[in-house]
Amino acid sequence: MAWQPQEEPLRQLAGFLRDSLSGHDLNAQKNATLMLTRAKTSPDYINYLTFLFASRDPPPGLQLSSEDLHILRTSAAINLKNSVKTVYNTIPDATQSYIRSTVLLGLEDPIGQIRSFAGNVITEIVQQGGILGWPELLPVLLSLVGNDRGNVSTQAQEGAMSALAKVCEDNKKLLDRDYQGQRPLNVIIPKLLESTTSPVAKVRALALASINTFIPLKPQALLVALDSFLAQLFQLANDPSDDVRRNVCRSFVLLVDTRPDKIAPHMQGLVDYMVTQQRNSDDPDLALDAAEFWLCVGEHDKLRVTLSPYLGKIIPVLLESMVYSEEDVLRLERGGIDDEEEDRPEDLKPQFAKSKSARTNLTTNGDEPNQLRGNTNGTNVSTTVNASQQGDDDDLSEGEIDDDEDDDDDGGDPEDRWNLRKCSAAALDVLATVFHRPVFEIILPYLKENLRHSEWPNREAAVLALGAVADGCLDAVTPHLPDLVPYLISLLNDSEPVVRQITCWSLGRYSAWASHLDDPAQRSAYFEPMMEGILHRMLDGNKRVQEAAASAFANLEEKATYKLVPYCGPIIRQFVRCFERYKDRNMFILYDCVQTLAEHIGPGLASEDVIDLLMPALIQRWNKVVDQSREMFPLLECLSYVATALGDKFAPFAVPIFTRCIRIIHQNLEEYLVAVNNQGLDKPDKDFLVTSLDLLSAIIQALDPRKSGELVAGSQPRFFDLLTFCMEDPSNDVRQSSYALLGDCAIHIFLYLQTYLPTIMPVLIEQLDMDKIADEDVETGFSVVNNACWSCGEIAMKEGTGMAPYVEKLCQRLIAILCNPEVTEAVHENAAIALGRLGVASSELLAPHLAEFAGPFIESTRKLDSTDEKAHAFLGFNRIVARNPQVMEKYLVEYFKLIAAWVDDSSRQVQIHGAALHESFQTVLSGYRTLIPDFDGFLNHLTPTDRGHLTKAYNI
Repeated sequence: MAWQPQEEPLRQLAGFLRDSLSGHDLNAQKNATLMLTRAKTSPDYINYLTFLFASRDPPPGLQLSSEDLHILRTSAAINLKNSVKTVYNTIPDATQSYIRSTVLLGLEDPIGQIRSFAGNVITEIVQQGGILGWPELLPVLLSLVGNDRGNVSTQAQEGAMSALAKVCEDNKKLLDRDYQGQRPLNVIIPKLLESTTSPVAKVRALALASINTFIPLKPQALLVALDSFLAQLFQLANDPSDDVRRNVCRSFVLLVDTRPDKIAPHMQGLVDYMVTQQRNSDDPDLALDAAEFWLCVGEHDKLRVTLSPYLGKIIPVLLESMVYSEEDVLRLERGGIDDEEEDRPEDLKPQFAKSKSARTNLTTNGDEPNQLRGNTNGTNVSTTVNASQQGDDDDLSEGEIDDDEDDDDDGGDPEDRWNLRKCSAAALDVLATVFHRPVFEIILPYLKENLRHSEWPNREAAVLALGAVADGCLDAVTPHLPDLVPYLISLLNDSEPVVRQITCWSLGRYSAWASHLDDPAQRSAYFEPMMEGILHRMLDGNKRVQEAAASAFANLEEKATYKLVPYCGPIIRQFVRCFERYKDRNMFILYDCVQTLAEHIGPGLASEDVIDLLMPALIQRWNKVVDQSREMFPLLECLSYVATALGDKFAPFAVPIFTRCIRIIHQNLEEYLVAVNNQGLDKPDKDFLVTSLDLLSAIIQALDPRKSGELVAGSQPRFFDLLTFCMEDPSNDVRQSSYALLGDCAIHIFLYLQTYLPTIMPVLIEQLDMDKIADEDVETGFSVVNNACWSCGEIAMKEGTGMAPYVEKLCQRLIAILCNPEVTEAVHENAAIALGRLGVASSELLAPHLAEFAGPFIESTRKLDSTDEKAHAFLGFNRIVARNPQVMEKYLVEYFKLIAAWVDDSSRQVQIHGAALHESFQTVLSGYRTLIPDFDGFLNHLTPTDRGHLTKAYNI
């Protein structure tokens, strides 16, 4: 017999559920929340929630309006989903069965949001119970979607398709697994293809969105049906539903990366189609999905060239899409002088610590991210369809609560969102980078017509276009820059803030050209006015213009580097004025300006006049910001760069800053321990640890070792006790910064570190265990190991023979890293360096293991620049080889090549151990001359050049 509720508990629970979402009576809401918490102890609680969610009528004895009834059902749905998430696998089978059967009825509810809630609960049940835990689900959903009974309502078809889309989105990998010889996708994909022909537009759109969910995974079930899928896409291309055509565009975008061979033959038709869809002014989301096609193809190594014949079609529609819409114009024209207004909480973007703690001293190089996207506040293009957001979007019935609204759309600034205008500008940037001059030749007439246009939206769009092609078309634009740059500088005084804002950005994109002008007259004509103009706009009356100017100036700092040293005084004076006027949001960007200047001019910032200007402003802000503020992250990062630039001149400011960092670290660690032991408490933000550790590193590097040593010795709690805790923190970011700080302490204040080595070394050794890195954290895990290897090498160089108690375990761990093919090249290199440096004073202990690491050591150090670290490693390796030369037989040719390459590397600037290293090479070579009977014949395995280097340097 099916479960049935009791009337009185049903009525009471219904009242509590309604009141829990009531915003009219806070006391009733608070009491309802308390009573619901108590109700969870009832074994029938979930059954009651399920019953109330599915009931279209209020419980007997409870008078409810349609609005209150919907609130009640919504609350029941939310509580039901949360209960399924937390206790589903512990509730009785009968209850599970009741939930499953009842919630399916919700898919046929006349209210779209209730159908959506039913889909959410169904998805959660699958998440918790697995596909096999509800084997009837997929056949039921597919039957409802396909109207197999012949009498399934349109609403039920839509509800079932929405639920199926959510299940596909949340379980895409599980659905492609083998279950007793069957893969669910083998059934689902053909059914989804059938559903794209449904007479119900929403079903067609969601079926296509669900297929899109699987495209990046390339499941076999889809690949075998790919030709049929493509044929259906072309059939749906002119579907009357915008939602369907939007998903058609997304399908083609996804296929660019997964099956470009299927896209290339149809490029001409696709270009025409995407151009048409992008010009759809009634649906900006459809236009955006079409525009993303150009980005995706333009970034594809093989497909991008196929766009060349169609640039004349593509670029004009991109330029059209870069003009603000009438709605945006009305919104933006309300902007004006607002720099005295306090920022709203929603204006402040979340701040996160940026890692500057990678320690390699090797030859790593990182590509810069797409500048256009970063500087226009755009985000990376996401082409994965979120099926849960593709659910029912019917007009809300009376009393419905729209809980599916995107947070960004609700309270965020429209200017911060990824949209058609930004996507089009980014696509123009990509195409300019690929095709160069032809792109500029197409936009040149447009620029001539619009740069001086009387309507500001046209002027603004032209300036945006000019900035977008800066990287890719610089050679073509350069002859025009002597005319364009002064005009852009004049636009910094445009009456419209939006024009001033985009002009700052565009000038920042051309700052490399201006900063590299060598002729003093040209620098005076272009670089200095550009710099002064952007600096001036940093104090614009509009906060958006301030933000754009500060970002542009940071860009100029990166390009001009040391050439800014003569202008340091005026720059810092303007920064100080900004510190006095900026509100919180722009303060974060101002920190970036200061730290970028410090990073790129270094000691050029260390004049007494500049210090007297800058440091009081920073210290004033330092004293104002409380320990718990997220503004502390960019402030600590900024001070790290300033400390590095000032060197020992940072000493007068170091004591209170050092002490506060210690306090922040101590508080954070204590709060974490309390939270671990009290599950109801939130854990503290680890970024406070990361930025504080990085600033301590910068101070220890900057100051005279005697001064930094005194800071460490006077620390309360003890500095190295806190550092050891941080080295064992569960956060990879914290441990990465901790090992960077450890290595810096070894270099600069080893005497203070030395007594703590018996405590610290076992922790370091444990960190080198590659088996402890979780698969999902492998990238950041490698960064931690990288820094641990580096710090190990630094400690070995200072501790010398005192490393003996740790050599055996270190050797095992470092060899395991060197021989692991999954490990990145940078980590291999640092492990090799650490092993070699360990061998400088412990060669006797490492010699028995030489056969295990000789080959990987040679391979890992082959490409390294000739630095002191490499010299140390070679010195240690040579000493190890000298104690066990016979095991090198199969590596000997490569080893000799390595020695010859070292001799040949005229770029090295190695001071440490120079004579000792040369002597160790000589000892090894002389030893092998004795060991090898036909040594001269052996040398014939080397090139004449390598033999010449060895003969010249070592007289062999």
